[in-house]
Amino acid sequence: MSTLKPATVRRVAVIGGSRVPFARSDGPYATASNQEMLTAALDGLVDRYDLQQPGAVDEFVAGAVLKHSRDFNLAGETVLGSRLDARTPAYDIQQACGTGLQAVVAAANKIALGQTDAAVAGGSDTASDAPLGVNDGLRKVLLEARRAKTLGARLKALAKVRPGHLVPDIPRNAEPRTGLSMGEHAAVTARAWGVTREAQDELAAASHQKLAAAYERGFFQDLVVPFRGLARDQNLRPGSTVAKLATLEPVFGLDGPEPTMTAGNSTPLTDGAAVVLLASEEWAERRGLEPLAYLTAYETAAVDFVHGDVADGEDGLLMAPAHAVPRMLERAGLGLDDFDLVEVHEAFASQVLATLAAWEKRGLPPVDRARLNVAGSSLATGHPFAATGARIVATLAKLLAERGAPGRGLISICAAGGQGVTAVLERP
Repeated sequence: MSTLKPATVRRVAVIGGSRVPFARSDGPYATASNQEMLTAALDGLVDRYDLQQPGAVDEFVAGAVLKHSRDFNLAGETVLGSRLDARTPAYDIQQACGTGLQAVVAAANKIALGQTDAAVAGGSDTASDAPLGVNDGLRKVLLEARRAKTLGARLKALAKVRPGHLVPDIPRNAEPRTGLSMGEHAAVTARAWGVTREAQDELAAASHQKLAAAYERGFFQDLVVPFRGLARDQNLRPGSTVAKLATLEPVFGLDGPEPTMTAGNSTPLTDGAAVVLLASEEWAERRGLEPLAYLTAYETAAVDFVHGDVADGEDGLLMAPAHAVPRMLERAGLGLDDFDLVEVHEAFASQVLATLAAWEKRGLPPVDRARLNVAGSSLATGHPFAATGARIVATLAKLLAERGAPGRGLISICAAGGQGVTAVLERP
């Protein structure tokens, strides 16, 4: 009887990334599909790293949160429409806002185990081209008509159609279990952790200022490909200040005392796509490519935002990273002080601040703000749900590389459904 030899775990290198500029919904990308945006991002990567030849990479892994039925094979169709070899295997993955990072993890696992040598991972989302569903009442009538055995029975079923059935089901940014939007859940968490309006506006203004500075110094020149007339993220407001943000009216948590969350310290609905190239060290060496960084650890977590300790903030909808990061660090034998850079996805400024407070409550040291989201993050770039993970991985890997010294970076991404995905990048 033969036995399988245990696999040797290899280091997974982050080679580079590509994304289209992110745009506010119903703006420049209003008529762009997930596939079109993802193809543009992928082609940018193919061109930059000369991936046109057959077998250049072994897999393409990507996903979207807001998907039409035509997007059931989004990754595969994107490959077929891109300059990547059409014979490249592809599959979809989805974990709400954690989709992009979870795609990276899925691709990295196969590289680490020696099953593949190189892969592209990422995601795309459009809030502009959101799918409209058939009214559930109409759907049931149509199914009854389809199942009918006679013309009379079919006509009897169709006679049940009412004017109200013609109203489509429009996707809502709300949790099915609670009926609350992500913003309303974040407002509950903000109150639980005592997050102030001023602190949120300070974080939001800093995000815009840092992103603007990164663009000005050319940081995104090899990470962003122009698309539909945009060369920079449309949501970027270089002149953002705390004073300007303070003039905005609250939009979430209006049913509670002293609401603090505004359109300025929350991410807007956004369209965009991003991908990242991952590989083994051997693959990179054969091609003469120097890895930007290595993906060395990752962890997922979930909270019970329906029945859990929501009032005290521990199980707020977007608080899963508060549980995942301490667990990941303990498993890796690391502390927060071991990180030179920290990337916390800015779904809402309040959520970032609550997460930082929760880490401290769990015994981790405070995060030095000079190391937090140093090139800006989602409050400034926007947040196309499935694209954010790949954006952050590529950005952090390049930030580590340009330091010219060994370093380590932490990634923390919260997601709808009480999910959280976190990871560690290192540069030896």
